[in-house]
Amino acid sequence: MNARILTVSRKQPDWINEGFQTYARRLQGMMPLDLTEIAPMDRRGQESARQIDLYRQQEAQKIRAACKAGEYIIALDESGKQLDTAALARFVGQLRDTARAPVFVIGGADGLHPEFLAEAPSRLALSALTLPHGLVRVVLAEALYRAVSLLNNHPYHRA
Repeated sequence: MNARILTVSRKQPDWINEGFQTYARRLQGMMPLDLTEIAPMDRRGQESARQIDLYRQQEAQKIRAACKAGEYIIALDESGKQLDTAALARFVGQLRDTARAPVFVIGGADGLHPEFLAEAPSRLALSALTLPHGLVRVVLAEALYRAVSLLNNHPYHRA
């Protein structure tokens, strides 16, 4: 099973890219993890709530276009379900057992559009904290590596 992170973001610092690649490399033999970046809509400064909503709608259209047929969409959102490592491992195991390729979607600066969130079969929150988008991809990659390690009885996760 391949997995993917789809993120609405601009170029990230080298330390973010290196952190993500560290876990993506470790996952290669167990669950290959790819990263797809979508350019965010250009913000001009102090936008109105209506303009921000329009940006999120446009970004949602880009996300939908980037999703592949058969992928199981998991939207990352602060209102999503928080899972511990064992629960995340069970969730990933269920996806693997049903041959559903997960795509974890990280929204832009203003989050994901409510309609997109409503459409997503699953929503996941990594933390109650607000995290920078680049850091989210690193934390998510590590969490997936830990979950898959647990599924494969790898010593990385010592529960």
